[in-house]
Amino acid sequence: MYKNNIKSIAIGSFDGIHIGHKALISQVEAVVIIERNGGYLTPGYKRSFFVEQPCFFYHFEHIKALRAKEFVAKLKTDFPELEKIVVGYDFSFGYKKEGCTQMLQELFDGEVCIIEEVKSEDISVHSRIIKSEVLNGDIALVNQLLGRVYAIDGQVVSGQGLGKEKLVATLNLNARDYTLPKDGVYVTKTKVGDKWLKSVSFIGFRVTTDGSFAIETHVIDRDIGVLKGKVWVEFVAFIRENRKFDGLEALKKQINLDIIHAKTI
Repeated sequence: MYKNNIKSIAIGSFDGIHIGHKALISQVEAVVIIERNGGYLTPGYKRSFFVEQPCFFYHFEHIKALRAKEFVAKLKTDFPELEKIVVGYDFSFGYKKEGCTQMLQELFDGEVCIIEEVKSEDISVHSRIIKSEVLNGDIALVNQLLGRVYAIDGQVVSGQGLGKEKLVATLNLNARDYTLPKDGVYVTKTKVGDKWLKSVSFIGFRVTTDGSFAIETHVIDRDIGVLKGKVWVEFVAFIRENRKFDGLEALKKQINLDIIHAKTI
């Protein structure tokens, strides 16, 4: 790690960068993220998109064998001017989670600030709760607890070729490492170039056609042509469950109703 003059850091996994995390991050100059590689609301370096401060990543596999005292020593080496550490009330560290907030206060010779549990309308704000609600499709609650709109990005891939010809034009995405909302249709916004455009998105198995899993987004009232590369999608609201239709005409009729619904939100 390069030499720096950072005096305050927040430490945690910070998956999702929700309003609880922001209570820690708002008090420091930099963020230390424990990277575990799996099942994320916001994977890897993409967490830095939602943080103004510089982010430093410690991969869990590289630090899991460090005893609590060794972990604190590493922090002091990596941040030689460190004066303040901010953590959540349930923070643990060191080999087999032997360290707790009290031990951190004992081992670190500077200030240790412990942030108590953050709640939103009596709901505890935790990444595991937000993940559960993503899987339930409760996008309104997810966005409330995040303090922002839940977003994923994916690589544009070839679809089954039915969309533009027989249904509506869609972008087909391959999204990796995210916790995906439950199968169904959502009101969304899709980023095309530098603009966020109104859209309707589908996640699930295409039970009316080829039965394969897909993430598809249709940009409303815009011909966006052929796109390549990565595309971001924000989830605004849940519209309906995934279901099988009696042919493409019935499916197209429902998609048009979904678009009308989305326009009202």
